[in-house]
Amino acid sequence: MFKDYKLEILYEDAYLVAINKPSGLLVHKSMIDRHEIYYAMKILRDQLEGKWVYPIHRLDKPTSGVLLFALDSHTAKLMSEQFKAHTIEKTYIAVARGYVAESGSIDHALKEKLDKISDKQANKDKEAQEAVTHYRCLESVEIDAAVGKYEKTRYSLVELKPKTGRKHQLRRHMKHINHHLLGDTKYGRGEHNKFVRKAYNMNRLLLHAISLELIHPYTQEKLFLKAPLDAVFCSVLEEFSWNKT
Repeated sequence: MFKDYKLEILYEDAYLVAINKPSGLLVHKSMIDRHEIYYAMKILRDQLEGKWVYPIHRLDKPTSGVLLFALDSHTAKLMSEQFKAHTIEKTYIAVARGYVAESGSIDHALKEKLDKISDKQANKDKEAQEAVTHYRCLESVEIDAAVGKYEKTRYSLVELKPKTGRKHQLRRHMKHINHHLLGDTKYGRGEHNKFVRKAYNMNRLLLHAISLELIHPYTQEKLFLKAPLDAVFCSVLEEFSWNKT
C-alpha cells in the first residue's frame, strides 16, 4: 500500500518537518506490527535524501493528520519539553455515533494500555493516569437506516482537543461517553462500522489530527500546522452533507 508512497510535507525548515500522515501508516517500526515494512520515519528519511528524523509525538496507526518531526536531537528535546508542558495545542476531528452534546469536557483517568510483546517489562499495577479531552459538536445528521436496535441512525462530526496524551485517549474517551468513533475496530461498535463500510465504502478510522499549534523552539514564532483530509474522510462528509473542515 505504501510502496513508493510520497508523504505530503506541511512544513519544513532547518529544524522541523511536519507531514500529513495517512491512515494505516505506522509512525515508526514496531514489534506489534513486525510484518509492516513501511513506516513514516523511513519514508520521510528517504524523501529527505537520507536526513535522520526524530518523531516528537505519535499518532495511532489508523489515525491520520499532522505529525511533527525534528531534524536533530537537540530540537527534538526542546519540542518534547513543549509537549510535556502541554503548551502545544492539538486539534482533531472525528465522526462519532449518536448526537454529541454541543460542547463539554471528558475528565476520565485512563489505565495505561500495555502490549503483550513490547511492554512485557512494564508495571502492570500502575495507577490510572489523569486524562482530559475537550470536545465540540460541529455537525450532526440523522439517516433513515436501521442499525442495531434503532430505526434511524445518528452521527456527529466532532472537534476534539486532548489536554493530555494518553494512549488511545480520544478513542477511549469517546467510548466512555457512549459516542464511539466510526471505523474504530478496537473501541468502536461493530454494527456501525459494518454499516458505514457497506453504505459509504468507508474503510478507515474517522479520526484526523487536523491541526497543531506550537512555538518554534528557536525563532519563538507561533506555528499553525494544518493537515487536509483524505479522499475517504471527505467523501463521508459529502455523504452526510457536512461542510469540509
